[in-house]
Amino acid sequence: MATIIGLCLRVKLMRSLPSRFKIDIKLAPGSHATEAAVNKQLNDKERVAAALENPNLAEVVAECLAPTYA
Repeated sequence: MATIIGLCLRVKLMRSLPSRFKIDIKLAPGSHATEAAVNKQLNDKERVAAALENPNLAEVVAECLAPTYA
């Protein structure tokens, strides 16, 4: 779940910020058993691009970022 949340954060920031900003998503130390692996995945451009090419994962990210109205 940490990877999905981090991917959603990265995509939202990529869409919201100008391209001149560098985005680094990092888990807080001690917050996850595989913290280093998740940090590596979330900050690797090729892995992020490959994840977003997966239709199922792209749908989950789109759902996460969809506006909700109460």
